[in-house]
Amino acid sequence: MHISEGVLSAPVLVTGAALAAGGVALGLKKMDYEKIPEVAVLSSAFFVASLIHIPMGPSSVHLVLNGLVGVLLGWMAFPAILVALTLQALLFQFGGFTVLGVNTFNMAVPAVLSYYLFSHLIRSENHSASVAAGFLAGVLGAGGGSLLIAVSLVSTGEEFLNVAKLVLFSHLPVLVIEGIITAFCVIFLKKVKPEILG
Repeated sequence: MHISEGVLSAPVLVTGAALAAGGVALGLKKMDYEKIPEVAVLSSAFFVASLIHIPMGPSSVHLVLNGLVGVLLGWMAFPAILVALTLQALLFQFGGFTVLGVNTFNMAVPAVLSYYLFSHLIRSENHSASVAAGFLAGVLGAGGGSLLIAVSLVSTGEEFLNVAKLVLFSHLPVLVIEGIITAFCVIFLKKVKPEILG
């Protein structure tokens, strides 16, 4: 779900960079020393999940796991996702440096929303509610990211409307896969390391 270099207009790039910078600053402020290893592991998971991608016009289709990153990290998802996207741009030329702010914002905002909407249900004693919340967090993470990519493209120009629709529809199977993976991760963490869920 990266937007490639040279696609977005300058106002969209500047707005995305400013919003991402604010989110990263807030995430760093909330990050204490004990959380750094957890943030690093989840940044790595995001990095690896995004490596296998299928190009789709000026974007790509792949797993992101930002819903899982969000429910575990909250606002700290911003710096975790920024680091992963920076390394992907540097090592594999996925996305790029001029679109780094927009790509970070597009992936991190649904992650933070997943935290606020589903983390309390994931921590509940009700097993079914935890699984359902994990699934929905995965769906929201991937779906919200693809929706924000579509909005970024359309904000650049009406000529990207068809591409934006393609991005949305091509991610529908990914939503289900993300939801299932996130739900399984939640089940696993509740059994093995429940304290990580807060």
